[in-house]
Amino acid sequence: MAGSSPTAHDTVTGAGLERPSRPGWRGRDRESRAIAELLSAAESGRGGVLLVEGRSGVGKSRLLAEAVDVAAGHGFLLARGVADESSRLRPLEPLMSALRESAHTLRAVRSEIHQDPADLRLWLLERLQARLEERVARGPMLVVLDDLHWADPTALLALRSLVPELASYPLVWILSRTTGGDDPGDAERLFDVLAGEGATRIELRPLDRAATAEVAIDVLGAEPDPALLALADEAGGAPYVLTELFEGLLDEGAVERAGGRARLISHQVPQRVQTIVCRRLGKLCASTRHLLEVAAVLGRSFPVDDLAEMLGEPAGALLPELEEAQTAGVVTPDGGLLAFRHHLMWRAVVEGLPLPVRLALHRQAGEMLLARGGSAIPAAGHLMRYTRPGDTKALVALDQAVQEVLSSSPQTAAELAARAVELTAATDPNRFDRSVTTVYALTAGGRLAEAAELARTALGQALRPEQVARLRYELAYALLLAGRSTDAIAEAERALAEKGISSELRGQAEHVLFRALYFTLDHARGRERAEAVVAHPERHSHAVLAGAHMLLINVRWMSGRAAEALAHSREAVRVAASGPIRARHAHPALPLGAVLTNLRLLDEAETVLRAADEEITALGHTAHAPSPALFRARLRLAADRLDDAAAEARAGLAMADELGVHAFVLVGIAVLAVVAVRRGDLDTAARQAERHDSLYCEGQGVMYARMWSSWIMATVAEARGDLDRALRIARPYYTDPLKRRWLLLAETNAAAWLVRTALAAGDRPSAEVIAATAAELAATNPDFPFLTAAAEHAHGILHRDAGPVARAAACTHLGGWSRASIAEDLGVLLADQDADRTAAIDALDQALDGYQRGGALRDVARVRARLRNLGVRRRHWTSAERPDRGWDSLTSTERKVTALVAQGLTNPQIADQMFVSAHTVKFHLRQVFRKLGIASRFELARLAAEHHPEATRPGP
Repeated sequence: MAGSSPTAHDTVTGAGLERPSRPGWRGRDRESRAIAELLSAAESGRGGVLLVEGRSGVGKSRLLAEAVDVAAGHGFLLARGVADESSRLRPLEPLMSALRESAHTLRAVRSEIHQDPADLRLWLLERLQARLEERVARGPMLVVLDDLHWADPTALLALRSLVPELASYPLVWILSRTTGGDDPGDAERLFDVLAGEGATRIELRPLDRAATAEVAIDVLGAEPDPALLALADEAGGAPYVLTELFEGLLDEGAVERAGGRARLISHQVPQRVQTIVCRRLGKLCASTRHLLEVAAVLGRSFPVDDLAEMLGEPAGALLPELEEAQTAGVVTPDGGLLAFRHHLMWRAVVEGLPLPVRLALHRQAGEMLLARGGSAIPAAGHLMRYTRPGDTKALVALDQAVQEVLSSSPQTAAELAARAVELTAATDPNRFDRSVTTVYALTAGGRLAEAAELARTALGQALRPEQVARLRYELAYALLLAGRSTDAIAEAERALAEKGISSELRGQAEHVLFRALYFTLDHARGRERAEAVVAHPERHSHAVLAGAHMLLINVRWMSGRAAEALAHSREAVRVAASGPIRARHAHPALPLGAVLTNLRLLDEAETVLRAADEEITALGHTAHAPSPALFRARLRLAADRLDDAAAEARAGLAMADELGVHAFVLVGIAVLAVVAVRRGDLDTAARQAERHDSLYCEGQGVMYARMWSSWIMATVAEARGDLDRALRIARPYYTDPLKRRWLLLAETNAAAWLVRTALAAGDRPSAEVIAATAAELAATNPDFPFLTAAAEHAHGILHRDAGPVARAAACTHLGGWSRASIAEDLGVLLADQDADRTAAIDALDQALDGYQRGGALRDVARVRARLRNLGVRRRHWTSAERPDRGWDSLTSTERKVTALVAQGLTNPQIADQMFVSAHTVKFHLRQVFRKLGIASRFELARLAAEHHPEATRPGP
C-alpha cells in the first residue's frame, strides 16, 4: 500500500506514487500523473476511470503495463485482460480473463437458474458485478482492459453498466482502445458515454522531438546527434517503433557512443522505419520465420500445442526455433501462451503472407480446432472470414458456434449467423433456417431495424407457406419490440393467413397479435377473437390465452370498467405463470403493475413490478429489461417520490438506448418532464418535450405509452404558457370517448386539469364532457373512491362550487400532490367567492404543505403567491426544513442507505433490504455523496460511524 518502498527502478511522481522509468514512458508525464492521481484516490477509498486511446504503436499497452507495476507495488488487487481479434467471438472475454472466470461460468449460471434462458446477459452482468464487489471489499483494486476495440458487444455492455454501478468503491478502471479504423465501433461509443459521466479521457499522441530524444537516451545510454534524431522522425513518434529502431541500430553496430553522444556511423541504416520489423525477422533462420508465419495465423497470442499440430511436429521439436524467436524479441511468454511482442510485429508477419497462403492456413486452423470437438467458437473465428461459399463442413461449424454464443452474446451470434447466410447458396435448404436464426439473434441483440430488414429480404425468396409464416412471425416480434405495434399487427395477421401452418406457430403469431393489439389500444380488431379464446381456454395454449386476457384489459378499461380490467390483468399473470416458459414471454406482470398504479394500489404494484424484474432476468428476456424501471418511474411519480421517479426513468432510458428497445421510452421521458415541471425547471421540461415529440413523430412507443405521455406533454405546454398547444395535444381526450375514458381512469389529476384548461380557453362544452365522463366513471367503479374524488373535483371547478371540491379534498385514497392540487383549487374558489377568508387560507396552507412534502417547488411558489395576495406570508419550508449540505441535510431515506452502506452491504443488498430497486439506491447514494462532499463508501462509513455508530453495526 502507500507505505511500501519503491524498487530500484522507480521514481516518484508528484502524486506520491512511484512509477518505473523505462523506455517508452518518456514524454508521458501527463498520463503518468493521471494514473498516479487515480491510484492515490483509490487508496483513500475513491474509485476512478481512465480512458486511453490512440493509434497502434503509440504506447498504450506499455502505459497500461506501467500502471499495473505501480499498483502492484502498492498492494492493489489486480485484474488485467486484453482483447484480440478473436475476442469478438468469445462473450465477455477481456472481463472474464481479467477476473479469471472461464467458460464454466456460463454453465454455472444456467445450473443456478435451473433453465435455459434465451439471453444470459443480465445474469452474467449480475455475476460479474458480485465478483468485483467481493474483491474490492478487501482493498483498492485496479482493473486494466486493453485493446477494447476488439471486445465483443456483451463485454462493452457490461462495462457500460459495471463502471457506474461500482463508482463508489475504491476501484480504478483503465480502459484502452486503438483508434484510426474506418468504423469507430461500439468501443468509441462506450468511451463517449463514460467520458460524459466523468471519466478522464486521454489520447496518446506521437512523442515530440524532446521526448524522442529521451527515449534514445534510455535505449542508447547517450544523447543522440541531429542525424540520429532525423532518422527517428520517421518513426512517427510511436514509442514502440522508436525502441525497435534504437535497439536495432545497436544490434547492427550502426551507432557510435562517445563522450555522452551517440551518432550514426553506418550507411547501411534502413531509409524507412517500416522495415525495422522485417530486418529483425530477416535475421532469423528460415525455419523460425516459417514457424512465426504459421503462429501469426493463430493470433497475436497462441498455444504452443496448436502451433505444433499445425506444423505436424511434436512440441519439443519446435524448441530451437521458439528459443530463437524469443531471444530475438519477436515473441514473449504470456501466461500459458506465447505472444508476439507487439501488435505491429504480429500484423507485419500476417500481412507479409500472400493472401492465398493466409486463407489456406486459416482453413487448416479452423479444421484442426473443429476436429478436437468441444466448442466451435475458436474454429469459427478462422472459418467465418476465410471460408468459401458452399463449404458445408465450415457452415455446420458456424451454426454450432451461433448456438453456443446466442444466449450470452446475441450480437456476436448475429454476426456469425449473418456470415453463414452469406456463405450459403440460394438453393441450399439450410439457408432458411440460418436466415431465421439471424433474425432471431439480431432481435435478441436489440438490432431491431436490421432484424426487420433481413426478414423482409428473406421473404423475397421462394418459400413454403410454413416458412413464410415463420419469417412473418419473427418480423412481427421484432417490430413489436421496436414499438411499431401497428406494423407488427399487419405482419402477425399475414402470418396467420398462411395455409397449413403448425398449431405451435399459429399460437406464436396469435400471441404477438394480441400483444400488439393491446399496445395499440385497437381492441375493435381483436376483441371478438380474444373473447372467443377466453371462452374456450382449453383449446388454446397458455401463451395465446395470456395474450387474449391482456387485450381484454384494454377492452374493459376503455369501456370504463376498471375492476374487470384488473381481473383480466391478474388472470393473464396467473395463466402465464402456470404455463411453459413461452407463455411468460409477454410478461403480463408489467401491464398488471401499470393497472395497479392507475388504480392507486401502489404497494401491490411495487411487489408485482419487482417480481416482473426478477422474472425478466431469470428468463433472459433482455429486450424487456428496461420496462420495469420505466414502469417503476411512473409508480414513484404516483407516490410523489420525484427523486426516485427521475432515477428510475433515467436508468430505464439508458438501458433502452443501450439495447435498442424503445417500446416504453415515452413513459420515462414523460416522467422526467413532470418532475422538471414540478420543480420549476421549465427549460428541462421543454427539452424533454422536444425529445418526446421527435420519438412520437417517428412512431416510437406503444400506444399505452403514447396515450399517457401525450397527456403529460399537454400539461408541459400549459405550464410553459402555451395554452393553444396544450389544447391541440389534449384534443383527442375531449373528442374521443374511448381515449377520454382511458385517460380519466389512468390519471387521477386529468379530469380537473382538462376542465380547467377548457374553461381557460372559453370552451365550456368540452369541460362539461370531461366532467360528465368523470361522473360516469365514478358511478361505474364504486370500489375505487379516488374516482369519486376526481369527479367531484372536476364538477366543483366546472360549476365553481366549493362543496364538491371540499369533499374531494377529504379523500384519503389520493396521493399527496393530488390532495394538494385539490386543496389549492378549494382555496382559490373560497378566496374568489369571498366566502370564508380563514377557510381559504387553511386550504392554501394545506396545498403548500402537500407540495412542499413532494418537492413540487413550482407549485409551492404559486401557492405562496396566492397566500401573499391574501395578505399572508409563509416561509419556503415548514418544520421539515433542512440545510442543503452536511449530515443534517440527509433525508430519512438517505440515512437508511448510509447506515446499510456503513454495514458493508452492496447496492443490490441494500435494495433488497429497503424493497426498492438498485437504481434508486444508486441515486440516493449519489445524493448523499453530493451533500456530504465525498465520493466513496469508505468515507461515508467513517462519517456514519462518527455520527451514529449504533446504526452502522450489522443487525442480528
